[in-house]
Amino acid sequence: MTNTQHKSPPNASGLISDAKTAGKISIRNVSKTYDPDGVNVLALDDCSLEIQAGEFCVIVGPSGCGKTTLLNAIAGFHDITSGQIDLDGELLCSKDKQAEPGADRIVVFQQGALFPWYTVLENVVFGPSVQGKMSGPKAKKAAEDILAQMGLQGILHSYPSEISSGMRRRVEIARAMMNDPKILLMDEPYRAMDALTKTIMHKNLLDVYDRSGKTVFFITHDLEEAIFLGTRVVVMTTRPGKIKKIIDVDLPRPRDFRILASEHYLELKKEAIESVHEEAKKAFEAGERELA
Repeated sequence: MTNTQHKSPPNASGLISDAKTAGKISIRNVSKTYDPDGVNVLALDDCSLEIQAGEFCVIVGPSGCGKTTLLNAIAGFHDITSGQIDLDGELLCSKDKQAEPGADRIVVFQQGALFPWYTVLENVVFGPSVQGKMSGPKAKKAAEDILAQMGLQGILHSYPSEISSGMRRRVEIARAMMNDPKILLMDEPYRAMDALTKTIMHKNLLDVYDRSGKTVFFITHDLEEAIFLGTRVVVMTTRPGKIKKIIDVDLPRPRDFRILASEHYLELKKEAIESVHEEAKKAFEAGERELA
């Protein structure tokens, strides 16, 4: 049930997406030390992980285990102390090189990051237009198509404050996809949502994933979410963060919520719970704070 092998994900038609040729992440012996208030804090320790192009990789673990630290290093938001991270065989960051944020690695944050003074359509068009990747009319047409695919064609001219939190998150994903990234980095994007809204968001995200075949690096504390969405679930230890276990989620795609009642889904969820609970108990006993 648990292994490190990965099969490229099929799209909704059962075929392998061409996007699988880009977005391979190689994390090799990565360590990261923070120094808050003059006290060294080892957040990641000799962390190694291979994420194949087109994989939906979900990272779970107790608070402070280094999940977000790893995402931030891939995104280019901070450096690492040792080791290296490669993207499609090219060095992204190492001890001597910090990655620059780029349109090939788009982050969808928990807090959201839409421009409140722009409409939905203007938010989605913004990136490619500013970067000069598309002309105005071409970007507008592409944005309208993506928003329509996500069921948002009726809110093109609304402002973020005028739509629900679930719609705002879908707009953020549409905006990310407009940049045609190699990797979609998602840091607990649905953490504050109620169960019903999460259900809608999960199905929407899986539709996007099945259509695009993009590599997804997804952080969550929700183990049901992790198993339902992921190709693999990577369990990290309490601080300092290391890879403890990799669970191969060999559930068929496309997925819907009927799978939550399947015996195999429940087995995978039980395996994840047992692994994470052990680390969460260690973190609680150590009095860990969520620093990374």
